[in-house]
Amino acid sequence: MNREQMQPWTERYSDFLEGKAPRPARIVYQRDRARVIHSASFRRLQAKTQIFGLSESDFYRTRLTHSMEVAQIGSGLVEQLITVGTDASGQEADYIDWLPSFYLIEAICLAHDLGHPPFGHGGEVALNYMMRHYGGFEGNAQTLRILAKLGEYTAKNGLDLSRRTALGVMKYPAIYDDVTASNPRYTRQLEEQQIDDFRTLKMSRWAPPKSLYKEEKYLFDWVLEPFSEQDKALFTQLAPCEGCHKQTKYKALDTTIMELADDIAYGIHDLEDAVAMKMVDSALWEREVMQNPVFMQYSLWDSDMTERLFSHSSRGRKHAISKMVGIMVESIYMHEQESFEHPLLRYQAKLTEGPAAVLELLKSFVYKNVITIPEVKQMEYKGQLIVLELFKSLRANPGALLPSTAFEKYELADGEQAKQRVIADYIAGMTNTYAARLYAKLFTPVTGSIFDRL
Repeated sequence: MNREQMQPWTERYSDFLEGKAPRPARIVYQRDRARVIHSASFRRLQAKTQIFGLSESDFYRTRLTHSMEVAQIGSGLVEQLITVGTDASGQEADYIDWLPSFYLIEAICLAHDLGHPPFGHGGEVALNYMMRHYGGFEGNAQTLRILAKLGEYTAKNGLDLSRRTALGVMKYPAIYDDVTASNPRYTRQLEEQQIDDFRTLKMSRWAPPKSLYKEEKYLFDWVLEPFSEQDKALFTQLAPCEGCHKQTKYKALDTTIMELADDIAYGIHDLEDAVAMKMVDSALWEREVMQNPVFMQYSLWDSDMTERLFSHSSRGRKHAISKMVGIMVESIYMHEQESFEHPLLRYQAKLTEGPAAVLELLKSFVYKNVITIPEVKQMEYKGQLIVLELFKSLRANPGALLPSTAFEKYELADGEQAKQRVIADYIAGMTNTYAARLYAKLFTPVTGSIFDRL
């Protein structure tokens, strides 16, 4: 890849606005990673839910440690793609020129959950309900918003990361309003009256579409500008979905690597937390994983893995988890999607058939036996109610309850949707701990003081 091909992807939006030439890739992507690491949004991930709340233990994963693990796995996947793409004579496959650098893939992986609100998916659904008439709320869309506007590195352009980093973070290249408009069932729901007793609200009906906000469409268009019209049309095309939100089918090369790393971390590293917390036992594992027809077809490991995973030794458990991750990383290969012209859309990182099927089995196992059990869902529900009540009160009394900096933005916002977005941004940026303390301060009579500094 020559400098001319690389240049559009190292450009920052501020460079574009000011007519400046982009800097060399090595410098740009290293600084992208640094801007993510030093951002307030990244630090707040240390107190946001992965699966278990912070009160459970300081051992279990948070969104911060999860993001760090995704970055490490992402780098390993890139390294493996270089290895399998280089033959014994040193000849390299064509795709290697287009692989992300380690700085770049780490920046994308570290940034992928920046827009994650307090209380996990439950908080996301609650914010989407409160924003349903004002452009909605979605975690990936909020991540792009931090990169574009909210991040503190620049006054007007957020963290102002490079075009390629922004492309890698965009998992769902479609605009929220377009996706909801294509779902008749959801548009009918939007006509329903506001429910103020949130305990009677069926939250599952308000899961947001995977998308980006209309407010950041200008950045979305800028990121996609180097692609041909044909590539852009196919990349942003929505796949049919009967009675549900449509979703885009395609992702950029770097996104496919990041999502594989995310899935491996979710399916394997989060499994470790569940085992350590004794939420799953060896009998359940044996029945639902080792004896599952999918696993028996591919048999990626033997019973020694079970013994290590459920041993009383944390060292043995860690060895098992490490070996599982290694199996997944070493199965990566590069697929070509010939319907696209541009290499960043044509090349797609994938796992070979067996590891891909087993990883889906592991993700399903974690989802069924950890994510959706009543004990976890109850805590998610409590978090939803906290978010809903905070939003309701802030909406009714912004001058009294919003911090001065947020209220100043609220006052300057142009139109009702922009004002409501300020409230959503404020709540989305809260940690679990901050949201719970603010809720207690506002609604618990014996809690709170004018000297509290949340």
